[in-house]
Amino acid sequence: MNTPMSCSQRIIFFAAVFLFLTYSAHASDNSTYEFLRSDVSARSAAMAGSFVSIQNDINTMFYNPAALATLGQPQASFGFTKHLLDVNAGYAAYGQQYNDIGTFGIGLNYINWGTFDRTDDLQNVLGTFSAGEFAMLVGYGYTPEENLNLGVNAKFIYSSIADVHSTAVALDAGAIYSIPGLNPITLGISISNLGTQLSSYYDTRESLPLDITIGGTIKPQHLPLLLSVNFHKLNETQDSFIQRFRAFSVGGEFTLSKPLRFRFGFQNERRSDLQLGTTNGLAGFSLGGGIVLETFRFDYAYVSLGNIGNINQVSVAMNL
Repeated sequence: MNTPMSCSQRIIFFAAVFLFLTYSAHASDNSTYEFLRSDVSARSAAMAGSFVSIQNDINTMFYNPAALATLGQPQASFGFTKHLLDVNAGYAAYGQQYNDIGTFGIGLNYINWGTFDRTDDLQNVLGTFSAGEFAMLVGYGYTPEENLNLGVNAKFIYSSIADVHSTAVALDAGAIYSIPGLNPITLGISISNLGTQLSSYYDTRESLPLDITIGGTIKPQHLPLLLSVNFHKLNETQDSFIQRFRAFSVGGEFTLSKPLRFRFGFQNERRSDLQLGTTNGLAGFSLGGGIVLETFRFDYAYVSLGNIGNINQVSVAMNL
């Protein structure tokens, strides 16, 4: 006869899974499914992806599944992203607590790379083809003890170009710890996209965009501000110890009034990588805003890619 796991057993179970994932982590410099690194919601995009320690937002499950356990009530969210040229993306997510079992969430994010001309060796147009990718997530979050939240996602990933496709499965795992006080702080850590391809486009299997992220969020006592700092890609090999922390992001959210929010963000790696010649423009910077009502939130984000262009995102979240 099976008996439910006790609180201590659940802590040990999640700790074992998390340590295994950490031990198994390796550099993913030549990975596929890079769309999994993209910011999902407009709120997270405006804050430059500094979301690993954000609580009570269903969209955080894409960054850290432990956040599912912080949902105060059932939440649903969906959104749309207008990328460069005719590249579009979007997502949908829902999360709900089930008695004392924990909180479960489901999510889907996709990207449509657009339509391309199909040509022969002589550049004669033979028609068109499209390309796109998506990931389906099922997540679980649990609070084993006060101020500590743990979570895990299971993912199925699909990518297609014209008549060929590839598939993969992956896991995310994460933890969020809250430090209450006059200046409350939350600390988060996550391991994302640890998995393998089930089928590849060609004979060579490619690695997934594995990412270890740590970060913290603070709510200063006398400021209507939520400030987050994240360090991404800590698993990737760099030339020096300092370079290992080059992929950092900073994001903030000001409460201007009860319904109005202003958000800003900065992503260091994006700014460095998008330098053209001697100028970066506004690459790496982002901003946005939100309208927060009792059961409804509308968010917008503008993300600069410098001289290349910009990305616009909108999303809606609802408490159910």
